Order: sequence, then C-alpha cells, then structure tokens
Amino acid sequence: MTRELWLASPRGYCAGVDRATQVVSLVLRQAGGRPVYVRKQIVHNRHVVARLAAQGAVFVDELTDVPNGATVVFSAHGVSPAVRELADARHLKVIDATCPLVTKVHREAQRLTCPIVLIGHAGHEEVEGTIGQAPDRMYLVETPADIASLPLDPGEPVAWLSQTTLSVDETAGTVAALRARYPHLIDPPSDDICYATQNRQQAVRELAARCECVIVVGSANSSNSMRLVEVSVAAGAKTHRVDSADELQQPWFDGVSSVGVTSGASVPDDLVQGVIAWLQQRGWPDAQELSVVKESLHFALPASVR
Repeated sequence: MTRELWLASPRGYCAGVDRATQVVSLVLRQAGGRPVYVRKQIVHNRHVVARLAAQGAVFVDELTDVPNGATVVFSAHGVSPAVRELADARHLKVIDATCPLVTKVHREAQRLTCPIVLIGHAGHEEVEGTIGQAPDRMYLVETPADIASLPLDPGEPVAWLSQTTLSVDETAGTVAALRARYPHLIDPPSDDICYATQNRQQAVRELAARCECVIVVGSANSSNSMRLVEVSVAAGAKTHRVDSADELQQPWFDGVSSVGVTSGASVPDDLVQGVIAWLQQRGWPDAQELSVVKESLHFALPASVR
C-alpha cells in the first residue's frame, strides 16, 4: 500500500497570535524580573501558555488577582470596557494584545445603535469582550435554533456580528436564518470571521477531500481548532484533534493510506513537526505540502512595547 502524508498550508500561527505572543515575551524582557501578569490565556493553546509561564508570565483569571499598580497584558481575545475601567481603578499598567480583527468587531458594536445579534459561543473570552461593548442591546445566538427566542421586533432594524473564529459555513446558515426572520437585517461592513480562520478552514476542507485521516493539532478550548475538526469531518475524513504528538494513537492509522495534518491559529509549528516526526518514525513518507493560499499579513506591535 502506497502511503501519502500531506501538510496543510496555511496552518498554525496567524498574525494576531504571533503579535500577542511576541507582546508577552517582549514585556517580560522589558520588566527586568518584575512580575508580568496576563489576564486569561494569552491565546488558546496550553503549550504556548506553559512556555510563557516558564519565562515568568503569571496567568490570572481576573484583574482582582493582580496587585495594584502591576503590569498586566490583555489577551488576544479582547476585553470589555468594564475590564478596562477596573484596570484603571487598580492603577494597572495595561499592555493590550487584543487582535486587531477583534478590535474591529468591538468598534462595529460601538458604532451601531440598533439591537445587535452576536453569533458566537457562550463563555468564550472573545464573546464576553464583544458583548461588553454594548451589553444592553446585544443578544447571543449559537445556532439557528436560538433565533426563535430573540425578543426583537421583526419589523425593526437588527444588526449582526460574529465571533472571529467560527466556521464560515455554519455562520452563513445562521445569518440566513436571521435574515428570514428579520428582513431589515444589517450586515457588518466587512466579514467578521478572520482571514486566518477562513484560510485554515479552506485548507482543511481540501486536505480532507484527499486524505482518509486528518490530524488537527490544537487545544480543546481553541474555537478555531475545533472548527477545523468540524469542517474536516463534514468533508468526509476521519479526524482527530491532538495537543501534540504525545496524544497520537497507532490504531487511528491502521489500514489508512493517506493522512493529512493541519493546526489551529494558536499552534506553534514545532508541535506540528512533532506529529510529522511521529508518523515518519512509523514508516510514513516525507510530508507533501498542500498549499491553498499564501498569507503575508502582519500586525504592528503596540507602541508601548516597541
């Protein structure tokens, strides 16, 4: 049996994640040994968080865990105005690593004056931060089934926004259901789902079309990684998510002739290469790259850390 091993491109770090992790590393170097706190996980990958913690970053759930006057980094997922107000009240030195694409959604929420339906996952840090931009007129829906319970007048204008890391296809279905109920639905000025999420979903869709088994490297709390799993399964491939090669299981590959590997937007590439190495140690050939689109976007670092 001839075996094929394919590696998706693009995969792994997006511009927002790269920026956020660089911010923490730079702030740690500039702090000269003083504690640097990070509110929530800087990005949703446990290996990245562990590596930054080993460098000295102190990860906390809330600002109440940060001493007055200390330095705190806001994660790539963004925060609500209430969190910023608390930081000011505690005299914290804030370094904001919010992804600029999340900030764009926040500004859209602030600009709109009508009720807003946010498509996203309850409890996700990005969703909490976005709802906080307009908490008195924003309503969260996760699926089209949630739309029926919205307390909004179908005859009035209603706008929609979305979490940046959702499945493109899934979001389109929810928007269609919203438009059917609210004929005056207002679209955002540009697509909220980030370029990296869309590109990685397109790449895994093509990967799954040619591979019997797909490995998605990413953490379970990473929304964009979990959406890659969903897209791959929908495209017909047996799909497994792992944090690293340590979680791979030989039975997944028994009788399989083609394997594809990709990773979520918060995954460093050495974890992907660890998966490739694990497979090659068990007789799989060199990986062929399946390139779907080239990415060249980079975000400038915050002025406070340049």
